[in-house]
Amino acid sequence: MTEIAKKRPEFRNINALSDLPTYRWPLAALVSGMHRASGVILFLLLPFIVWMLDTSLSSEISFGQFKAAFNSHLGFAPGWLVKLMTLVLIWAYLHHFIAGIRHLIMDINHAAVNKDFGRKSAATVLVLSLTLTFVLGLKLFGAY
Repeated sequence: MTEIAKKRPEFRNINALSDLPTYRWPLAALVSGMHRASGVILFLLLPFIVWMLDTSLSSEISFGQFKAAFNSHLGFAPGWLVKLMTLVLIWAYLHHFIAGIRHLIMDINHAAVNKDFGRKSAATVLVLSLTLTFVLGLKLFGAY
């Protein structure tokens, strides 16, 4: 009897144009990619964040203008777009913060660096960040 050799898995680099649309990302890799994307979003929207902080804290008049930007418009952007940008910022901050805590836990406790913890903690990050974003989004859009 001859044994048939089991084919070993082939590991190769993925091509961004042809492989990414069909590539099945593990949950931990997806959360890691989203952590990087949320950091980029926070960096790019930093001028908007500084404007929001400055306008909301300068005076009562500027705070009224700040509130009006969400209700009517801000320059060329309608109020709903300002709210949507703010919702993206809320998600980016929450996801980046919670995923950062996940990374700190794995840095502190090297026993936590395994597939099981990676999968469970990635799922926890997604559930927490999306749930909190949804709740704060409801508040932002006036549901309560």
